Amino acid sequence: MKKVIATLIAGLFATAAFAQTPAAPAASAASAASAPAKAEAAHTKAVAKAEAKETKAVVKADAKEAVAAADAKADVASAKADAKATKAKAHHKATKAKVKADAAKADAAVAATPAK
Repeated sequence: MKKVIATLIAGLFATAAFAQTPAAPAASAASAASAPAKAEAAHTKAVAKAEAKETKAVVKADAKEAVAAADAKADVASAKADAKATKAKAHHKATKAKVKADAAKADAAVAATPAK
């Protein structure tokens, strides 16, 4: 009785194993083997294309950032030059005003001094 039950169980497992694998003709077996390869190649191509697109976008963004930084540096340099020119003008005007004030003081001192 034990041998009969063991044989039936072994037959059950064998039937289940053969039922899971479909019998494919020789022609479709070759195409079935190449289908995963084609799918893998298409996947690899899509991944490479996406990475190239991402790299291109990153390079483009870096270039824009570099241009913006260069523009900012140019703006800062221009502002510094303007500030320097403004300071120079202010210094020149202040010096001129001091000279006029000194001249006016000297004239006042000469006028206030009695003639001998």
